[in-house]
Formats: sequence, structure tokens, C-alpha cells
Amino acid sequence: MVRSQSDEVTALLSAWRRDDDGAFAELIPLVYDELRHIARIQLAKERRRDPVLQPDALVHEAYLRLAGRCDVRWQDLAHFYAVAATTMHRVLVENARHRDAMKRGAGSSALPLAAAAGTAARRTAELVALDDCLTALARINPLQAAIVELRFFGGFSLEETALAVGCSRATVIRQWRLARAWLHHELSRDA
Repeated sequence: MVRSQSDEVTALLSAWRRDDDGAFAELIPLVYDELRHIARIQLAKERRRDPVLQPDALVHEAYLRLAGRCDVRWQDLAHFYAVAATTMHRVLVENARHRDAMKRGAGSSALPLAAAAGTAARRTAELVALDDCLTALARINPLQAAIVELRFFGGFSLEETALAVGCSRATVIRQWRLARAWLHHELSRDA
């Protein structure tokens, strides 16, 4: 992103925080391509093909949730992308939980077990298990949880992550390794 455009985005984030509703409307066209990129990364990590959840749909759902968030003290563009990536992750987790509820018969007739089994069910279970572990990690070490969300779900580089969380690249590397080891341990324990 060109420096002047980055400055414009930062100014719009500040205006949005001051309850200038028009600022958010001006902001979205400037960041839309990057939000679509983040959405594609998140959908690819989920590894399932859901025609309802295309990158544009995920960006639009995140847009609706972000539109009411003038309470956030936006630090800069990286911080905005971090919050957007986390919001998209939450959308995917809620969608997965909803699909699980529907599979358990939320208002529908029973399906034969063979019809209900499959890869999508495993991926949904993995996504929900990962979210549960991330929630537990956030209680233990919020920095590590933020780094995982930015790196894994947001597709942020080490440098972008360091900027977003406000620490050095070396700290991000160290915390990223620790978080991955902890998550691997917790996810293998549940398997």
C-alpha cells in the first residue's frame, strides 16, 4: 500500500473511532482487496468447499460486524487487518458450530449415519477444536493467541504480526513456536 494511502486509511480509522459513520464507508474500498486476500487465506485453511462461503461473502459478513465497532482504539492499518482477520475467523467458527448443530438434528429429520459422515464433518470438528484451544490459550497467554490468529488465520508475515501486536520479530518467532507446540499438544491430546 502506498504511503499516502496508508496515511489516508489511518486518518479514516481515527475518524471512524470518533463516530464518523462516513469514514467507515470511505475506508472499505481502500482495504477491500486486502480483506479479500485475508478471507481467501482463511477459507483455504478451512479446506472445505462451501458455495455459501466465498471470500466476498466472508468479507461482507466481517464488514457487517466491524461496522458497529467504533469502540476499538485503532492503532494503525495493521491493527485494523488483525481485527478483521479475527472477525473473519469468528464468522467461520460460528458457521462451523451452526453446521454441527444442524447435523445433530436442529429442526431436521434424521439422516442415515453413512450420509452424515465425511470430510466436511471432520474439518468442521477440527475448526471447532482449534477455536476451543485458541480460547484456552488466550486465557493463558493472550499474546500467543493473537500471534496464532494473525499468522494462521490472517496470513500475516512475521514482520506484519510484530507490528500488529507491538513487539519485536524475534519475540513473535519465539511466541509463535511456543504457541504452535502448545496447540499441537492440546489438539493431539483431544484426538
